Amino acid sequence: MHTPLLHNKRGLVFGAVDERSLAWATAQACIDNGAKIVLTNTKMAIELGEIARLAASRNLPLIACDATNIDDLEHLLTEAQQLLGGQIDFVLHAVAQSQNLRRHKSYEEASYQYFLQTLDASALSLHKLLQTALRMDAIAEGGSVVTLTYIASERSVLGYNDMADAKAMLESIVRSFGRIYGERKHVRINAVSQSPTPTRASAGFDRMSYFYRLTDELSPLGNATAEDLANLCVVLFSDLTRRLTMQTIYNDGGFSRTTLTERFAETYSRATDAEHPAK
Repeated sequence: MHTPLLHNKRGLVFGAVDERSLAWATAQACIDNGAKIVLTNTKMAIELGEIARLAASRNLPLIACDATNIDDLEHLLTEAQQLLGGQIDFVLHAVAQSQNLRRHKSYEEASYQYFLQTLDASALSLHKLLQTALRMDAIAEGGSVVTLTYIASERSVLGYNDMADAKAMLESIVRSFGRIYGERKHVRINAVSQSPTPTRASAGFDRMSYFYRLTDELSPLGNATAEDLANLCVVLFSDLTRRLTMQTIYNDGGFSRTTLTERFAETYSRATDAEHPAK
């Protein structure tokens, strides 16, 4: 019988809200692969979402924490280590929010107050987490941190607005802190760029349904699912990837490396023929 990939590992998972959350799918996969975990989200997210019920269903500790607040992070890391019985082996950072996006403000008309909040929550929260964890020596030697990004960090995506800038900053933090944490503690830090995936957060993106179909047809393997992401995170948290760090990994069915697929060409041709039938 094979030993589970995350046997005896201790994990901290940020950002699960409900059953559709990428963080919740990952949390369940980690447990099923032998890990002990603590869940965390903001007090408001816990009150408004379903995570308290889901945590109880699997007997998981849940700690409220604002990832942009250093005092909250210190409390979280202290409590999590006590609950888990030692240093943390892996962390999933699935933290992002944009009031500009949520309120349908276009990029050129963005509120700068909201813009700064987007950068703080969606990018600087990772820096604050890593800075605090390093100072407290909260992540074990050889540990692994994964954050979630999106291809809008390097391509212009209509409607993604200030979140694209936040994801670009997030990936830069992965590289910068990846070098520092790697040299000091052999801790790996990577970002996963996921396909568009139906979640509560993605519902705020005006063109999500259209974009989901588009990327699926332009991906040779089709869009990656929440389960696909969860399985990838398990591998990234495991000892199988001890030399993989500072990377942005595209879990997107090949979309990021594809210009045109047969499936998309056929769909486009049919639509064109229907719009402009031969005379």
